[in-house]
Amino acid sequence: MGGLSVLGDIRALLPYENLVYIADSAHVPYGEKSAGFIRERAMYLTQVLLTHRAKAIVIACNTATAAAAAQLRERFDVPIIAMEPAVKPAAAATKTGVVGVLATAGTSASAQYAALLGRFAKNIQVVTQACPGLPELVEAGKLDTAETRRLLTGYLEPLLTADADVIVLGCTHYPFLRPLISDLVENSVTLVDSGAAVARRLEYVLSEQQLLKPKGVATYSFWTSGKPHVKPHIQLVMSRLWGAEVELRLLSSA
Repeated sequence: MGGLSVLGDIRALLPYENLVYIADSAHVPYGEKSAGFIRERAMYLTQVLLTHRAKAIVIACNTATAAAAAQLRERFDVPIIAMEPAVKPAAAATKTGVVGVLATAGTSASAQYAALLGRFAKNIQVVTQACPGLPELVEAGKLDTAETRRLLTGYLEPLLTADADVIVLGCTHYPFLRPLISDLVENSVTLVDSGAAVARRLEYVLSEQQLLKPKGVATYSFWTSGKPHVKPHIQLVMSRLWGAEVELRLLSSA
């Protein structure tokens, strides 16, 4: 459900666009899956979205971007909007010269992330912290529990000890933990993520290709690969994260 944070930024910037969202709930978390497995899921889910007449695909996941963006662009003709941790704006904003990155294991170990650091973090120190367990807590709706607070405290410690004054939320689940993270860091620490930048990129691509929808009522469609018995829980948490009641549908073949 992490991609809902990106979907919210898209909704805010492009309020007239019809949005179709798939939560690959049966395979959470992606951060600990192999790149090959994630590519297979990305191919399949893109094909499903195209059956809904999607005019553009947003990969609302840093790990899936690293594993599958290049292959999706090779295979499909529609615009593929990818994302990466917000290291560039973080590097520009830091005053201490230290940037912290909260990421998944898949993102932090990827060649794409190493290349990102090579491009934008040559003159600063980047402290990267993998955060196993956090996506699962968000999926469970545990945004401010003792367990979540304990995990985050441990993950933030090396970043704060290193004097990071900007922290990148390098997984789309993490923006939902922003209030708790803000509570655990000093007021001088800035939190950044990539959702708004992804929305702006989507707007630019749609405009450039004359695909922007004229004014009208937007429709939102939500799907999950989760099993029927967990659908009520997924729908409950998804509605909370989306900020409105969600009518969730099951993929017929996941």
